[in-house]
Amino acid sequence: MALSPLDIHNKEFSRGFRGYDEDEVNEFLEQIMKDYENVLEENKTLKNSLKETKEKISHFNTIEETLQKSILIAQEAAEDVRRNSVQESKLIVKEAEKNADRIVNEALSRARKIAMEIEDLKKQSKVFRNRFRMLVEAQLDMIKTDDWEKLLEYEPDTEHLESAADVE
Repeated sequence: MALSPLDIHNKEFSRGFRGYDEDEVNEFLEQIMKDYENVLEENKTLKNSLKETKEKISHFNTIEETLQKSILIAQEAAEDVRRNSVQESKLIVKEAEKNADRIVNEALSRARKIAMEIEDLKKQSKVFRNRFRMLVEAQLDMIKTDDWEKLLEYEPDTEHLESAADVE
């Protein structure tokens, strides 16, 4: 067991013939007692400080473990979000491609239909043009006939008309 300052203070030495000077020994023991008391007090303070430091280290280790777990959870969550985003973007791209294909197919179908209508209109315009040309040519032929000249040369017989009017 370690000596206490009180043990040092109460220590008595046996006296011998021509022993040590009692005052000198007492003074030395008094100095040892004070120094030993200081050492014990310092040791107590250091133990308390060490205990507090260990508690803080334990607390910080707990915080560190919690932070590491949180980081791992955050990394896993970020990976899940990234994975889900990639899947969602693939679905969006597939849907967009389907829509694009549908729109392109509809546009091609409409373009074919319009092209067929244009061809039909071209044919109809040729038929109309030919018929119109034939009609105009027939009208021109009518105008060129001698019947017009005969019509202009025609003189009505007014006497014959007047006598017919009198009969009635």
